[in-house]
Amino acid sequence: MEPALQKRVQRYGWDKASTYYENTWQQQLKPAHDALFDFAAIQQGQKIIDIACGTGLISFRASAATGNNGFVLATDISDKMIEIADKTSKENNIGNIRFERMDAEELKMNDEEFDVAICALGLMYVPNPLNAMKEMYRVLKKGGKAVVAVWGKRDHCGWADIFEIVDKRVTSEVCPMFFNLGNDNVLEKNFEFGGFSTVKIKKIQSSLEYDTEEAACAAAFEGGPVALAYFKFPENVQKEVCEEYLASIEKYKTKKGYSVPGEFIIGLGLK
Repeated sequence: MEPALQKRVQRYGWDKASTYYENTWQQQLKPAHDALFDFAAIQQGQKIIDIACGTGLISFRASAATGNNGFVLATDISDKMIEIADKTSKENNIGNIRFERMDAEELKMNDEEFDVAICALGLMYVPNPLNAMKEMYRVLKKGGKAVVAVWGKRDHCGWADIFEIVDKRVTSEVCPMFFNLGNDNVLEKNFEFGGFSTVKIKKIQSSLEYDTEEAACAAAFEGGPVALAYFKFPENVQKEVCEEYLASIEKYKTKKGYSVPGEFIIGLGLK
C-alpha cells in the first residue's frame, strides 16, 4: 500500500475505533503495557514522549511516574484518540501531560528533547517503522532510551485471521505488514538500524480472554485495526465477517468464553 494511503487508513480507522478501544482492548493489552512500563523504568522529573498513544493508557501511567516535575508529550495520528485522551487529562486535572496529533515518522520536535520514548503497540501500523525508530532516536537525549511493544508472530496470535477476513472484502490490504516486526530479530534490527545500542528484547506469551461471542467480535472489528472497513460494511456483511471470525477462533472456546493466544515482543534500546 502507498504510504500516504496507509496513513489515511490508519488515521480514519482509529478515529472510528476510538470510542470502542479501551473497553475492548485495555485488559487484553495489559501484559504488554506492564512489560513496556517495566523496561521504561521512568524516573521522577523525566521528559517522556509517547508515540501512537491512543487514548493515553500508557501516557497517563508515564505522567504519574514522572511526577509534577516531569512532562509527557503523547502523540497519535488519530484526531479522535487525541480528543478522548485530552478530555480525560482535563477532567482529571493532569497538568504534566500534553496530547498532540502527530505522525510517528515526522515528529515535530527538536533534537534531543526527551529522556524516554515509548511506543505501545503502534509501530506495526507505521508504513516505514525504521523511519519512526530514527525519529525516536533523534528526539532522545544522549543516554536516553526507547521502549517499543509490538505484536509477535502471526501464527502465535490466534486472532490474526481478522485481516484476511476483512481483506477479502476490500480493495486493498488493511495492515499489509502488521506481523512483520514480530518475526525473529526484526524489531531488534529496527532498533540497531535506527541507531540504538544495548538492545534488549523480551517475548511474552499471553491470552485474550472474552466472556462472549459479542465481546470477541467487538474487539476484533469495532475497537481495533480493521474498524474503518468494518463500519463501512452493510449490516449483513458485518454479521458475515463476525461469523467467519468466530469460526476461526472456535478452537479457543472455553467453558467461560474464549481464550485466544497472543504474543507480544518488547524491545529496549539506548542512545
